[in-house]
Amino acid sequence: MRRSLELTSRWAKRCKEAKRRDDQALFGIVQGGMHRDLRERSITELCELGFDGYALGGLSVGEERGLMHEIMEYCGPLLPFDKPRYVMGIGTPEDLIEGINSGIDMFDCVMPTRNARNGMLFTATGNMNIKNAAYAEDRSPIDGECACYVCKNYSRAYLRHLYRSGEILASRLNTWHNLSYYLSLMAGARKAIAEDRFTQFRREFYAKRQLSEKMTRDQGPGTRDK
Repeated sequence: MRRSLELTSRWAKRCKEAKRRDDQALFGIVQGGMHRDLRERSITELCELGFDGYALGGLSVGEERGLMHEIMEYCGPLLPFDKPRYVMGIGTPEDLIEGINSGIDMFDCVMPTRNARNGMLFTATGNMNIKNAAYAEDRSPIDGECACYVCKNYSRAYLRHLYRSGEILASRLNTWHNLSYYLSLMAGARKAIAEDRFTQFRREFYAKRQLSEKMTRDQGPGTRDK
């Protein structure tokens, strides 16, 4: 792991020296696995080079979710607060909320679109498998709190029918909803941060999705409330 980290740092230096275009942002990618000392070393070495932004790599690659959240929580405050902070390849709504709580600004993941194609939908109260027979005659929208086009115009029963029939429209509508859910969740988080109430927003998020209080890892205000 240490040798891999040293290779990453050498590549970072070469990339920084090779950059010629001012209209593109170059991010340094923090590595170090699940080792806090290596993560801290990586952050130090990348910050000495000076990048337009910084990302945490090597997460959501099979490690236990709680450990992933611990690494984000540890690394977030160590990254420069005047530069964008980005976590690569995550994730679930819970992962995003924990990342924001650790001071992360940006994320990317295929989960909302990939899950949509497989019939898994995200809602304010939890995940929904639209393939289930329980929705065969359910005339309600996917999520009563969602204002997206799909929730305003289509029922769970119809979306289940589309999926079970193999209609490509099922993937399109499911994707539309999931992306709307993610965008709405992030808009809510930004508003809560601006109003200095992100800790409350985070608690309400977990309460709505009916997850245990243990999931919140709530041991006081997060980075975003400081």
